[in-house]
Amino acid sequence: MSQQVLKGNLLVAQGGGPTAVINQSMVGVVLEARRYAQVERIYGAVHGVEGIVNEEFMDLTRETVANLEAVAATPSSGLLSTRVKPTPEFCKKMFESMKAHNIRFFFYIGGNDSSDTVRIVNEEAKSQNYEFRAVHIPKTVDNDLVINDHTPGFGSAARYVASAFAGINYDNRALSGVYIGVIMGRHAGFLTGASALGRVFEDDGPHLIYFPEKPFIIESFLADVKGVYEKHGRCIVAVSEGIQDETGEAIVTKLQDNVERDAHGNVQLSGTGALGDLLVAEVKAKLGIGRVRADTLGYMQRSFLGCVSDTDQKEAREVAEKAVQYALIDNLDGSVVMERTGDYAVSYRLVDLKEVAAKTKHMPAEFMNAEGNNVTDAFIKYAKPLIGSGFNPGAKLRAPMVAKILNK
Repeated sequence: MSQQVLKGNLLVAQGGGPTAVINQSMVGVVLEARRYAQVERIYGAVHGVEGIVNEEFMDLTRETVANLEAVAATPSSGLLSTRVKPTPEFCKKMFESMKAHNIRFFFYIGGNDSSDTVRIVNEEAKSQNYEFRAVHIPKTVDNDLVINDHTPGFGSAARYVASAFAGINYDNRALSGVYIGVIMGRHAGFLTGASALGRVFEDDGPHLIYFPEKPFIIESFLADVKGVYEKHGRCIVAVSEGIQDETGEAIVTKLQDNVERDAHGNVQLSGTGALGDLLVAEVKAKLGIGRVRADTLGYMQRSFLGCVSDTDQKEAREVAEKAVQYALIDNLDGSVVMERTGDYAVSYRLVDLKEVAAKTKHMPAEFMNAEGNNVTDAFIKYAKPLIGSGFNPGAKLRAPMVAKILNK
């Protein structure tokens, strides 16, 4: 006897930090879901999990295809997002709200915490014998979801970082000095490593790259900067906001007295620009170099309009379409993961939510050099396809110098 087809309403939500392609995933869910007769209405939760508890649902069944496609090409979260980290009790309230609205299919686009939220909600549905399918759709610029080769959002953020540092390289080459750029990544250094993707010539920056996965020793950092500066007359540094010492203490907490923390108790790493300023002060004081500057790239990395990877866009749409297919055709729950095949293609599969939920992937050792201050060729090969087509790192003049007459 065939299994009865599950029918009801579908809910999609977005959580955590926005990205340049998260709307591709949201629109992918909506358009794919419209193909299935068992889906009665398609709702979008405004402000993620908060919107679910507060019953703030947008009826996306009534949205036009043309506008959905326009939103898909727009960065940041079209449904708006939230930083609320749900407790099990909060998840129960989420489920009761979904149950009241006859939500039978739930898709949550997000990172580590979002996958755990889906797991808890799904377990609550099972405990109440409520027929329900929940699927987590991967998203994070940090690229730190386990099992996944990479995650939607990373490629576009990496393209922005690569473009920014390629431009910084030309600026620094014109007027020299030391430049320090602080990049997102509390626990994973993938996005910081992307700063190297615009390098063409041997002397191009960033000359030094530091990751959360490797202990950051101030004395070694200063020696590295001194060595590069003496060799090239300039030095560009890319540093992750999450750099730590040998004990795991964030460097920003070691260099300042008053430490800011967010709502979850996490140390504010780069939002204030403190880390860059503190490293500048160290270089100026210890090395005596006058022209030293720092920038914190901040939110621009996540949702910079006009700097989007076409590869990232395509995969963000596809992974959402696959999520809907797993739930509606295969009648399965889980987390969709992305795997690399060949050079270069991706495939998708569904794994148990417990395999991904609340876990963090780190940069593999083979992606970082032994000194912990640069990427390897293996990382370049891994990351280059993700930033998409048409990336232009710029060029420099190659004409010969004219022989001097007065100052031979």
